[in-house]
Amino acid sequence: MKKALLIIATALLFFGLTACGNNEGQAVSDTAKTEDSQNKEPADNTDEETLQDVTSESTSNKSEEMVDDESSEATSSENTDSTNEKSDVLVVYFSATGTTKGVAEKIAGITGADTYEIKAAQEYTNADLNWNDSNSRSTKEQNDSSVRPEIGSVSVSLEGYSTIYIGYPIWWGEEPRIMDTFVENYNFEGITMIPFCTSGGSGIGRSGQNLADNAGSGTWLEGKRFDGGVSEDELMSWIDGMK
Repeated sequence: MKKALLIIATALLFFGLTACGNNEGQAVSDTAKTEDSQNKEPADNTDEETLQDVTSESTSNKSEEMVDDESSEATSSENTDSTNEKSDVLVVYFSATGTTKGVAEKIAGITGADTYEIKAAQEYTNADLNWNDSNSRSTKEQNDSSVRPEIGSVSVSLEGYSTIYIGYPIWWGEEPRIMDTFVENYNFEGITMIPFCTSGGSGIGRSGQNLADNAGSGTWLEGKRFDGGVSEDELMSWIDGMK
C-alpha cells in the first residue's frame, strides 16, 4: 500500500514539474517577443525621423535652388537689357565683296553705332560683278537708272536714330541701284545722313546726291570715298571733322 502511494505521489510530482516547465517556457517566449517588439519600435522611429530629416533637407535645398534660379534669371535679364541698349547712330551698308563691310564695321566701332547690312534677295556672283562683260548683271543695272534690285534682308526700324552713315561700293561711277531701292523705302526725316563709299580709284561722284534726291527726306551731308585698307585714325579724323 505504501509503495502504491509513493508511486502516485511521484507521478503527481513529475506532472507538476512538467507543467511548470511548460509555463516557464511560455513565459520566456512571451518575454522574448515583448523585448523584440520593444527593440523594433525605436528602430522604426529612428527611420521615420531620418526620412523626415532627408525630406526637410530636400525641401530646403529645392527652396534654395529656386531662389538661386530666380536670382540667376534676374541677373540674366539685367545683362540682356544692358547689352540691348540702342545707339542713336546707325551704319547702313551694302557690300558685295566685303570691302565696304570692313570700312562700315570700323566706323561702327569708332562711333559705337548699330549696323544694318543691305543684302540682295538675289546675291551677286563674280560673273554678275564682271565690269568687262557688257551683259553682266551689274553692268545692265548700272546702265538703267530705273532698275531697283530687291532687298533680301529684313527691314530695319529707324526710330531713335539721329545719324546714319550709309556706305556702298562705287559701280561704274555711281551707287549700286540696290542703294536706291533702300533709300526710296524709308523716311529719313530728322536724321542726318552721311554717305561713304569704297572704290579702287573712282571718287564718290554724284552718288551721295543721287541718294539724297531719291530719298526725298533727311539732311544729307557731303560723302567721302575710302579704300578698303583705310585706317581707323583716318576714319576718326573724318568723323571728328564733321562735328
